[in-house]
Amino acid sequence: MSQSVRTRPEGSGQALSEAYDTALLDLDGVVYAGGNAIAHAVDSLAVARAGGMRLAYVTNNALRTPDTVATHLTELGIPTGADDVITSAQAVARLISEQVPAGARVLVIGGEGLRVALRERGLEPVESADDDPAAVVQGFGGPELPWGRFAEASYAVARGVPWFASNTDLTIPSGRGIAPGNGAAVEVVRIATGAEPQVAGKPLPPMHRETILRTGAERPLVVGDRLDTDIEGAFNGEVDSLLVLTGVTDGAQLLAAPPQHRPTYVDADLRGLLTGQPDVVAAGEGFRCGGWTATAGAERLELDGDGEALDGLRALCAAAWTAAGDGSCALDAGKALARLGL
Repeated sequence: MSQSVRTRPEGSGQALSEAYDTALLDLDGVVYAGGNAIAHAVDSLAVARAGGMRLAYVTNNALRTPDTVATHLTELGIPTGADDVITSAQAVARLISEQVPAGARVLVIGGEGLRVALRERGLEPVESADDDPAAVVQGFGGPELPWGRFAEASYAVARGVPWFASNTDLTIPSGRGIAPGNGAAVEVVRIATGAEPQVAGKPLPPMHRETILRTGAERPLVVGDRLDTDIEGAFNGEVDSLLVLTGVTDGAQLLAAPPQHRPTYVDADLRGLLTGQPDVVAAGEGFRCGGWTATAGAERLELDGDGEALDGLRALCAAAWTAAGDGSCALDAGKALARLGL
């Protein structure tokens, strides 16, 4: 596990659930979408757990408490305890507790998840900039969060109170589409004050540290659907990752990924935990995986062969990432991806 430039997805002779002791699973786009379980998620996680893999659920959403998340997962058929859930609210609460006195007041701009996490660290949530807070913390508060809360944060931050954010995801998936996330709310306060918050959530180190402290994982595998949070977080933590294509990332985005966004493994969904991963091997001037061979031409990626679409995508990744070197790939991949139905 290292931060060297990845030029192709890796293979594994073992099922990933056997090669790693703990799966650090993102939720939205990986386990569920719009509150409903994604196809194959429940059964795949049950098999992985029965085989001895620990399952931990790691989310940047600071609105819901671990108890609430665990209850939701259990209702979906995935037995989960609150100790199996790690949130960006917990990560930012620890970060704050290391910089303010015990029992300090913290102005909360967000939901119950933040308040519970702060109390867990012995800090006192307050609601007003006039309550003499030692810090301001901002986390996703849901669509009903009043606009006046951003003003309250701005008043305190403008007075020099240290400002923290659970995460800066600009968007969040919902049952009706993509909605503004906490990062959009953070931008409101940044514009009003010119200040910069300390951020705890994925892909930054405080979230990875919180996850390892709470799980005790020795050989963790990050499982996610987002390149700029899940996969970059694994890169920053120097651990391996599995990208599943059930969320926001599509084939074109994966092929164009810069080094910090390139996953160790790629699979369609969480069934990928239960199998090995095929090797991608050099073949002449290109790369072969399964029945497919991919090469990088002067302006576009070329694909030849047939077989499983994912094998073709893995071969294309190797060709694109090798051609890109340390940068992102600007080669046209449209025809190759269309041939794979991706």
